Amino acid sequence: MLLSDFDFDLPEALIATRPAQPRSAARLLVAEGDTIRDLTVADLPACLHPGDRLILNDTRVIPARLTGLRPRDTAEGPKTAKIEVTLLEPQADGTWAALAKPMRKLKLGEKIIFSNDLNAEVHAMDDGLRLSFNLAGDAFDAALDSAGAMPLPPYIAGKRAPDDRDRADYQTIWARRAGAVAAPTASLHFDAALMDALRARGVAITFVTLHVGAGTFLPVTVADVTTHRMHAEWGEVSAAAAAEVNATRAAGGRIIPVGTTALRLIESAARADGTLHPFEGTTEIFIYPGYRWKIADALMTNFHLPRSTLLMLVAALMGKPRMDAVYAHAIAERYRFFSYGDASLLIPSHL
Repeated sequence: MLLSDFDFDLPEALIATRPAQPRSAARLLVAEGDTIRDLTVADLPACLHPGDRLILNDTRVIPARLTGLRPRDTAEGPKTAKIEVTLLEPQADGTWAALAKPMRKLKLGEKIIFSNDLNAEVHAMDDGLRLSFNLAGDAFDAALDSAGAMPLPPYIAGKRAPDDRDRADYQTIWARRAGAVAAPTASLHFDAALMDALRARGVAITFVTLHVGAGTFLPVTVADVTTHRMHAEWGEVSAAAAAEVNATRAAGGRIIPVGTTALRLIESAARADGTLHPFEGTTEIFIYPGYRWKIADALMTNFHLPRSTLLMLVAALMGKPRMDAVYAHAIAERYRFFSYGDASLLIPSHL
């Protein structure tokens, strides 16, 4: 299975840099069996059955992008150099894994000043950059919230800088557990009115947590995709969440994750017999065509990057020829792509 099999030409004009307003006004492509319908996200309740259960990711995106200054002494006197830092994830020793630009000029023990309240020291560089901050706990969270910016994906950040609108736009309305450095973007389409309509339809909701990492944007670099190794992300399925899902399956309802993050987590926590078990830890699950599905019956998701693991995932769900047709339709009908773009509801006929 070749990486080139998952390539396609995407007009740059279809890459969304702002979300639809209101959220549920985004377009929704519904691919069910052999049919395709062009709807809006507000139509989602009518596409589902009473007794279906949506799986939502309640992770909260942290303002992980920081601009700092590196004080340094030169022959001409004290100077400062600007540096851009993106936090990745906290480490067991209290430090943070991070990316920096430019990183090659950093030195071990060097201090980086982000604000009057927040600074960090370069703790390690041998196995990736790790920073030790001067604050911890609630004080760190408050200082980061003040100094940081939302970590927009590269394909948006390359077109414009993050701003105050993104603090709301790049966060789900139910975001609760801080730790992600990328949003579960399919969930960005949900607003209070849509949630009310889903409940009125008899659609149940279960929350799980997967802290989305920056690795979600890493390109696949191997020609044979089966040799690709996924990045690890921390997730949790509570005992209550597992019980809700298993009860829905026992009653004949469908399990429909909203977003590939929720899907990857429940497939990681499911047994071969289709039962969901409590789970806490990291997952590196890589889903590509040929994968044996355990628990997901359908998927709501955005439109993904060419040559990406997420495109491989939806091809595994629907079949590659079917997804080729879905994406050709989306491009022809001018759907908006990627994190702030439109959505699809994928309901395979073979599950």
